[in-house]
Amino acid sequence: MTTITRRTALAGLSALAMAPTGIPALAQSGGAITMLHGFTPGANVDITARLIAENLSKRLGRPIVVETRPGAGGTISAAAVARSAPDGSTIAILPSGHAVSAAMYKQLPYNAVEDFSFISMLTENPFIFVTYPDHPAKTIADVIKAAQADPGKLACATAGIGTGMHLAFELLASMAKVKIQHIPYRGSPQAITDLIAKRVDFQMDTPQLLLPFLADGRVRALAVTGPSRFFAQPEVPTVAESGLSGYSVTGWLGLAGPAGLPAAFVSKVNAEVKAILAEPAVTSRLRALGADMVPTTPEAFKARVADDVAKWRKVVADANIPRV
Repeated sequence: MTTITRRTALAGLSALAMAPTGIPALAQSGGAITMLHGFTPGANVDITARLIAENLSKRLGRPIVVETRPGAGGTISAAAVARSAPDGSTIAILPSGHAVSAAMYKQLPYNAVEDFSFISMLTENPFIFVTYPDHPAKTIADVIKAAQADPGKLACATAGIGTGMHLAFELLASMAKVKIQHIPYRGSPQAITDLIAKRVDFQMDTPQLLLPFLADGRVRALAVTGPSRFFAQPEVPTVAESGLSGYSVTGWLGLAGPAGLPAAFVSKVNAEVKAILAEPAVTSRLRALGADMVPTTPEAFKARVADDVAKWRKVVADANIPRV
């Protein structure tokens, strides 16, 4: 996650005031749908968006154009969606960072829950807590014991302050009641380089980054953060299994639109998404990215976002993480 200043973020968001909204005429005539997301072309979110768009377009009989609006932690894209016409001409892929941003930003031009129509979750993945191969800690219990013996000596790398991985780490440390240094990097590649070089003890990151390093033995997994074991690393216990009962953190992607989308449109797209995520070719492609399929009802998706916003706001406050 690129480090940004509050001034830069708000400047980008305020520029949306002059941006055009969706085109109601196209929506009413069954015209093109724009699918927004806030990541760079070629990123996993972009790959997922294009896969869903291709299949959804066939099922709806309408062209779907994927448009990237990266920047400000995904909030520029989210703001564009929130202010678009609720006519089905604009939808978006929202990441779990949508809830993180609601906790990390002092001010956003939208309400992360109430200004969106949530259609369905799409995919979900845990984070993985790893170390270098010959680190003395073999389990989360070992990590906790070592941190209790020498508070502040151990260090954990993440891709940056305010990322989902950072907050997942802070929640782990808080629940374990231990002090472990957080070392933020300007992205995951720099963090993994220093972990392999033994400049830090641990790293919390995504399967997409870590699976190749786990496969060739350059890093070793201590735990996964989800509520159940990860299909790509079934031998690795969850954090909850390892002694921190109730701990559960996952990254996710979901499909949403502006508040007020017609119920019939939401219901139709929800049903088509569920069918798409059951297709073997789609499942295979997304699992290759380290993601599992988790279609939900619109109500369940909205509840998940609300729960995550509340959880991350508490973590940010308890850990005294500076908001931007």
